[in-house]
Amino acid sequence: MSDSVQLIQDYYAAFNRGDWEAMLACLDEAVVHDLNQGEREDGRETFRAFLARMDRSYVERLEDIVVMATADGARAAAEYVVHGEYRATDEGLPPAQGQRYVLPGGAFFEVRDGKIARVTNYYNLQEWLRQVGASAPQ
Repeated sequence: MSDSVQLIQDYYAAFNRGDWEAMLACLDEAVVHDLNQGEREDGRETFRAFLARMDRSYVERLEDIVVMATADGARAAAEYVVHGEYRATDEGLPPAQGQRYVLPGGAFFEVRDGKIARVTNYYNLQEWLRQVGASAPQ
C-alpha cells in the first residue's frame, strides 16, 4: 500500500512544481485518463497534450492532499483542494480573465507495476463556473 500512496504523492508533488515530465514518469505508457464530465483519453502522449492545454489555460496548485490506497495498492484515491487562476480561455468554456477559484476535487487511480494505469478526476464543474462568473452550459 505505501508504494502506491508514495507514487500518488509524487505525482501531485510534481503537479504542484509544474514538473510535467516527472508527472508523466509516474504514468504507465497506456494510461487511461477519465476527464471530469468529459471523454476518456488513452496513452501517456495524449496525457502530455492534456497537460500542455492545462498549462496554457490554468495556474493551479493543490492543497490539503489526502491519499488512500487499498491494502494491495492496486487502487488509490485522493482528495484535495484546488487553488487556481483561469488565465487563458479553454475550448468550450467561458472567457478567461484571470479569475481565481478554490474548489474541492478528487481522483481515483489504478496502479499496475509501480505506475499509474488510470486517473479519473472529479470536481464540481457548476461550482467552478459560478466562481469564474459564468452560467452553466446548456
